[in-house]
Amino acid sequence: MRDREFDLIVFGATGFTGRLVAEYLHLSGAAGARWAIAGRSLDKLGQVRDELHLPPSVALLKADATDAASLQRLVARTRCVITTVGPYQLHGEALATACAEGGTDYVDLCGEPLWMARMIPKLTPLAEHSGARLVFSCGFDSIPFDLGVVYLQAEAERRFGAPLPEVRGRVARMKGKASGGTLASMMETIAAVKREPALSKLMANPFALTPGFKGPRQPADHGADFDDWAGAWTGPFLMATINTKNVHRSNALRGHPWGTGFVYSEKLLTGKPGQGDQGRRKAFALARFKKVQNLALAFGPTRFLLRRFVLTQPGDGPDKAAREAGHYTLWFTGKSAGGETLRAIVKGDRDPGYGSTCKLISEAALCLVQDVSREGTPGGVWTPGSAMGLALVRRLQARAGLSFEMAA
Repeated sequence: MRDREFDLIVFGATGFTGRLVAEYLHLSGAAGARWAIAGRSLDKLGQVRDELHLPPSVALLKADATDAASLQRLVARTRCVITTVGPYQLHGEALATACAEGGTDYVDLCGEPLWMARMIPKLTPLAEHSGARLVFSCGFDSIPFDLGVVYLQAEAERRFGAPLPEVRGRVARMKGKASGGTLASMMETIAAVKREPALSKLMANPFALTPGFKGPRQPADHGADFDDWAGAWTGPFLMATINTKNVHRSNALRGHPWGTGFVYSEKLLTGKPGQGDQGRRKAFALARFKKVQNLALAFGPTRFLLRRFVLTQPGDGPDKAAREAGHYTLWFTGKSAGGETLRAIVKGDRDPGYGSTCKLISEAALCLVQDVSREGTPGGVWTPGSAMGLALVRRLQARAGLSFEMAA
């Protein structure tokens, strides 16, 4: 693997998020990695290289998500592929398969449980045989949440000698919008469920990504309720559907170090602690909005209008000032078997959908190829928390504007 031409290839570098990834790798120095950018058009890739002032050492590589042969040639040249080309249920299978077959590590921004549930049994034997490490969900969904639980549980082990049987993830503050890719993935997922209603059970199952294992009943996080641990009202959080599945998969892949009875909840705080009626009203309004939103997205004409007039198009997205003005704060709270409360706080210094996500996926790829041994993380289909864990926490704190700390 080390004798391959590149350490990283950014696939989809002419899209908005892919371009941000290329810019971040350039400005950060890419930790000394050899890297290239890839896409369907060499002319457009050349424009990206010129506009970002990338050095000539950053090669331009042509490959198409619909051309399996071109993808096989691409992945054979690198140790790891970063792909921002989604929705993955439409454009992701050929590249992921090429990596799994070719022994090439892979990271993506996928938050699509239906596609992931289908890919895991297909790609796992291929990746185990070739030695490829495939890591889904390396953006805002689900790195800060997955690693927030990993970090909190490591501290619980250090302090109490045992993991926390239950953890509650709460979005305390967030400024910035979900990416256009996230909305596009949501619409494709809802359309798939409408075509095959049986898939709704998989979407609702927190253990949908842990084949062969089903844990205890988990909290119903789609409504409004008062969280006595946070002292505030909560409503449903958009990303919880994928994040909860990834957290449980991380636990399963590492042999259930948090126990087979582990319980995880994830919601959005709608008010500050002690903020009664105002937080309650926001919580119930958010729960009602989520129901209306799902019904609207299931309606074909609504999806058409969103694609035509709302979704981020290639080359479009929030400007630098908006990305840098964004931020987020997440709480992860648990109670030990003895009733002691422990809380970790995770903060990001950019908007979640773009500014932070481009750093998260870049550092995840670098961590995989530079910091994580194949003895500790062999070939297979992983989550960020199970593949990289605290090694990625340290890297994100040092390089990517994230902080992980324990509350006083």
